[in-house]
Amino acid sequence: MDVDRVFSLDRAATETVGRFPAHRFAYADLSATEGRPFIALVGPRGAGKTILLRQMRVNSSNAVYISADTLEPDTDLYELVRVLYSQFGVRNCYIDEIHYIPGFAGFLKTIYDFLPVRLWFSSSVALALDQTRWDLARRVLAYRLDPFSYREYLWFTEDVRLEALSLQTCLTETIPSDYLRSGSRFHDYLRGGLHPFLLEPGAGLPVFENIVDTVINRDIPAVEPSVAVSDLENLDRVVRFIGRSAVDGINYTTLARNLGITVYKAEQYLSWLERSFVVTRVFPAGTNVLKEPKVLLQLPYRLLYQDFEQAVGGLREEFFALAMRQHSCTFQYAKSTRGAKTPDFLLSGTTSAELNGTVVEIGGPGKGRSQFKGFDYERKVVLFDDIQLKKVRIDPGLRVPLFCIGFA
Repeated sequence: MDVDRVFSLDRAATETVGRFPAHRFAYADLSATEGRPFIALVGPRGAGKTILLRQMRVNSSNAVYISADTLEPDTDLYELVRVLYSQFGVRNCYIDEIHYIPGFAGFLKTIYDFLPVRLWFSSSVALALDQTRWDLARRVLAYRLDPFSYREYLWFTEDVRLEALSLQTCLTETIPSDYLRSGSRFHDYLRGGLHPFLLEPGAGLPVFENIVDTVINRDIPAVEPSVAVSDLENLDRVVRFIGRSAVDGINYTTLARNLGITVYKAEQYLSWLERSFVVTRVFPAGTNVLKEPKVLLQLPYRLLYQDFEQAVGGLREEFFALAMRQHSCTFQYAKSTRGAKTPDFLLSGTTSAELNGTVVEIGGPGKGRSQFKGFDYERKVVLFDDIQLKKVRIDPGLRVPLFCIGFA
């Protein structure tokens, strides 16, 4: 156990924080946590977990930052933290990408039970926590860190500071003009601007190729020891196939048929990719429908395989999925009576009872109010994408700019 190296890397990590003076909106909430349980920061690669942990470490006394992938594979995390506490007075540990430590859940349990030390840790694989949630249930509070909301993106890129706009306000009321004037950067956001690392000079779309490669070849094997080399090859093929296909053309059956795998394997691969924040599965609303999901990618991975004009329809739906998560709103997609997938979504589980049963239709500037089939609904709203607001008239509660749901 090389404690000197731990402190050396801690110093190097904290020296980078000066380049990032601004804090994510989540910083205040995470910094305000007191006592126990430990805090798990979970979210996609590129969302800013590393910088957030380092910022918190810099503003914490008796603390150390540890990047788990710099530790030896056989590191006893409990023993390391015990030495840091007993010999150096460390009381606050910030551990990045903890899923690289084999058996980390057992170490966390022992640290929690026997050492007066607080831990904040991150992981890019929700699967790592899923597998240990019973052991850690009362000891760890999970906090999901997504990429920027559109509101947060405007703050970081344009210094535009707007209060959060509730989903109910967006879908049922007249939207204030200062929000409506803020759509000019929306397509830049869809192209990848939602990821904080794109604020750095030289960062671009190729970085997302590296992220997908890291997720498939490092993150998933770290928490799924049964993964075979053939599985890794197939996972890459799955992502490419989804990225090159229309949103409504992907399900377990089409993946299995086109990639020469079983339906069981297709479902397993999508589960791994979803819990690694590469895809989102959206299941259909209604009764008597085949419960195969619509499969969306994390923004902006679709642009690795299609140009923007080809991909924009899928990107809009993927933005909608992210925005609903940021509004804590669950949703399902609508099928026609013939079983065809549509760009329409049924809202449920919102903080506003008025929105439950609302159908939201996603489209471009020329999108009309088409009929919905297959289930009953209370009301419907068209979310259109016309960032200059020149082609489509806004009709509060009926026709609303798509970017406006991004002000969570």
